[in-house]
Amino acid sequence: MKRLIKQVIAGQTLLVASPDITVQEAAKQMSSRNVGAILLVKNNKLVGIFSERDLLKKVVAAELDPATTVVAMVMVEHVETITADRPLAEALHMMHEGRFRHVPVLDSNRSPIGVVSSRDAFSGDLADFELETRRMEEIEEIIA
Repeated sequence: MKRLIKQVIAGQTLLVASPDITVQEAAKQMSSRNVGAILLVKNNKLVGIFSERDLLKKVVAAELDPATTVVAMVMVEHVETITADRPLAEALHMMHEGRFRHVPVLDSNRSPIGVVSSRDAFSGDLADFELETRRMEEIEEIIA
């Protein structure tokens, strides 16, 4: 079954913030929502993304102070994005090719409406796989 991005992000509550917040505040928000990235917006437009990987490599490993470092200093500014009408496979391909785990989903005004993560993307596919595996086991029992 070809899943579309809009199906993956349905019901998703988006985590967005200003790029002027501190890394510490971003990390707290990400932790409280149990997500791996936060979208940074200005005037309702995506200006960047900050992920757990950025926290590790650009802040902790660089020995920056999360309490005083502003996210704008360490966020990814040139973000690859996708629209909700595209197939999930396209987002997965983007993540694989770009070696990242989050793809912001934008509307026609470049305003964020969701995020596809590798974890979100595979959770539905994993459930489908488990269901199909159970069906195959049941068929094998009937045939045996």
